[in-house]
Amino acid sequence: MSCQQNTTMKCTCTYACPRRGKCCDCLAYHTRNGEFPACFFSKEAEASYDRSFARLVKDRG
Repeated sequence: MSCQQNTTMKCTCTYACPRRGKCCDCLAYHTRNGEFPACFFSKEAEASYDRSFARLVKDRG
């Protein structure tokens, strides 16, 4: 599967990495690590760089 730079959505992640804006690459990377990508979190929670399920639940709760 080819993953192209996403030009229709603004990437909300503030961390500079080679997967920025490449949603399928980002999702695959974080899934492998038991995490969620930045776009699942609020702006405040994303700034913590904690991509854990516990942080996601806290953010959504």
